[in-house]
Amino acid sequence: MHYKIKILAILSITFFSTTVQAEKTKVLLVAGKKSHGYFSHEHNAGSILLAKCLNESGLDFDASVYHNPENPGWPKDDSLLKGIKAVVIYCDGGEKHLANNHVGAIDALQAKGVGVGCLHYAVETVDGAPGDAFLRWIGGYYQLYKSVNPHWTPKFEKLPDHPVANGVEPFSINDEWYFNMRFRKDMKGVTPILSAVPPLGLLPEEDHHHRSTPDGRAAVARQEPQHVMWVSENENGSRGFGFTGGHFHDNWQDDNLRKVVLNAIGWIAHREIPAEGIPSRTPTIEELKENQDYPYDPSKIRDDKYADRKRK
Repeated sequence: MHYKIKILAILSITFFSTTVQAEKTKVLLVAGKKSHGYFSHEHNAGSILLAKCLNESGLDFDASVYHNPENPGWPKDDSLLKGIKAVVIYCDGGEKHLANNHVGAIDALQAKGVGVGCLHYAVETVDGAPGDAFLRWIGGYYQLYKSVNPHWTPKFEKLPDHPVANGVEPFSINDEWYFNMRFRKDMKGVTPILSAVPPLGLLPEEDHHHRSTPDGRAAVARQEPQHVMWVSENENGSRGFGFTGGHFHDNWQDDNLRKVVLNAIGWIAHREIPAEGIPSRTPTIEELKENQDYPYDPSKIRDDKYADRKRK
């Protein structure tokens, strides 16, 4: 009798262990409305590409994309949020940010340990309740009349000893890299991942709420490293990240840029990041052309860019 009970107990433990191992990490990417034209700010196409990379990584991710072109914004169906470990937002920012009117809903997710990540323009919100929420969720945000959004080519020569940097080699790539963010006081819980010194003269002298601010010019003059990607560990145990690149859709073809973002998504979902980083296959130009918000425009295909990227 005891022998049978022991057998059943072993079988039960084995079944439970197999079930736990088979459970995949659910990630939801929320893509905003179409924005800047073909191959720029491709929120939906970029989100689909990143979800595909996660799902094909062999690391048991279940990544999906919410995108409603007719009524873009935060998911109205709560079932899409059930069981997720991380939510990544890729959308227009400022007053148009899709999270501005859903702070309570995202707070509720974060209180359960759900990680929050923001890509490119989605790091920008407005001061007040949304800005305070971003400080809680991801540790910082693009603050109007303080932060700046120039196109430049930073050199990421020194990467931190952090799981999000696993497998990422030093690299340099042109994008609309925002900097001079508003971060938490004393950078509490915030770790810079990608930092570089912007060149002198990068910003025009004339004030502009995005292109050039007095505070932004002062930051350039100080010649201190500016943080264009960061992660946060939050008081409630959740995690977040902000990534300011992602203007050019074809930049997802860069293996290091893509890897550091995939690592960040996995990390905020509380996954252990492999020493070599989360693997993904380099997408082809034909794959990059898929799921675009705008009609094909050959003038936006930077053939010279691809020619310079000869893989070893």
